[in-house]
Amino acid sequence: MEKKKANAWALLPIVLFLVLYLGNGIYFEYIRPADGQMGFYIMSVVVAFSVALIVAFVQNRGLSFEEKIHLSAQGIGDDNITIMLFIFLMAGAFGGIASAAGGAESTANLLLYLIPANFAIPGLFLIACLISMAMGTSVGTITVLVPIAAAVAQNGGLSLPFCVGTVVGGAMFGDNLSFISDTTIAATKTQGVEMKDKFRTNIRVALPAAVITFVILIVYAICTDSQMVGDYTFSIPAAIPYFIVLILSILGINVFLVLLIGIVLFLIVGIGSGTLTYATAFSAMGDGTSGMFETMIVAILVAAIAALMREYGGFEAILQFIRKHFSGRRGGMVGIALLTGLMDIATANNTVAIVIAAPIAKDISEEFGVDAKQTASLLDTCSCIMQGIIPYGAQLLIAASLSSVTSLSIVPFLFYPFLLFACVIVSIAVSKDKEASV
Repeated sequence: MEKKKANAWALLPIVLFLVLYLGNGIYFEYIRPADGQMGFYIMSVVVAFSVALIVAFVQNRGLSFEEKIHLSAQGIGDDNITIMLFIFLMAGAFGGIASAAGGAESTANLLLYLIPANFAIPGLFLIACLISMAMGTSVGTITVLVPIAAAVAQNGGLSLPFCVGTVVGGAMFGDNLSFISDTTIAATKTQGVEMKDKFRTNIRVALPAAVITFVILIVYAICTDSQMVGDYTFSIPAAIPYFIVLILSILGINVFLVLLIGIVLFLIVGIGSGTLTYATAFSAMGDGTSGMFETMIVAILVAAIAALMREYGGFEAILQFIRKHFSGRRGGMVGIALLTGLMDIATANNTVAIVIAAPIAKDISEEFGVDAKQTASLLDTCSCIMQGIIPYGAQLLIAASLSSVTSLSIVPFLFYPFLLFACVIVSIAVSKDKEASV
């Protein structure tokens, strides 16, 4: 591929996006809050990216409009982008029918029923990890589990922000590792790596952080008096499909097949138990896929913008900056981690952050000899770390809304994201700088 001349002005579209999206978010969240609305969701991410795309088309008069269309089409038509879009559709259908069949709530209640009362908080963390691994969504996990966590806190005399923070941490664990998470899909497909390979790389960083978090919560539980936490109803058949999906995902079965099996199982269980009918089942799948439309549109818009910015020399400008301030394989890894984290802070959406950072990260990995599996892992992990911590992200805002506490009050209890951050630093520090790219 022809090396482009570095041109920082080519990054103007993404800078404009950040000003529009982040600026409006800060204004409507903290300066002039809108009643009943989350400030960072007033400015549509699709609208902000659409404006950025218009600016990208206006730039570089050396190319005709038709040439810019062709470049955009090449970016959108990339094999990995196409696969990612199809998986988003399947994941949406799976999430919709699983929720309608009552699978997530039954799975959570079943696990909580099996856990001793005084180990409720470590139990909530474990449940959140498993549910989010199976569901592939941190927001969905938080929506299901935070009301349960609130009941546990009230009945057990426990700290409500502590219980909620524990759920958020577990939700981010699964979101980072699940084979059907949109962040995993985006990170792997944009880097052209297999999900199972990224999982193996990722687990080496995520598991130690989760184990340390679990040990801290166990110690807390031992030092706390045992109390009744409630009586929860569940359906074992409704929970079984989630466990099957979880096992198949860990075994590395093709994600399309895993999602299809999950959809069929929930369809059978839901209709068999009476929680679903033929009509409601397909309506739920439709609602689920509809929920993925914004993410898919963002992926398409960003692919087009990225193709134009690359052609104009924007990516080369970022690479020049990283070359100037970092060196070696470790330096490349730090650059990828920093880029992804900053994108998530700016966009308050881990999937969007990955989609924006991914093409630049791919160039960095090739330039600095970072393995593609490691790059995908850093993209997913660093975006999930920041998304799990920022108080204006959807995860903490929804958790705060459901539990009637402030999002800032939850932050001190986010043990897992902070420990995951520490584990990422350690993993980069111990990485061999001379390791060759595979």
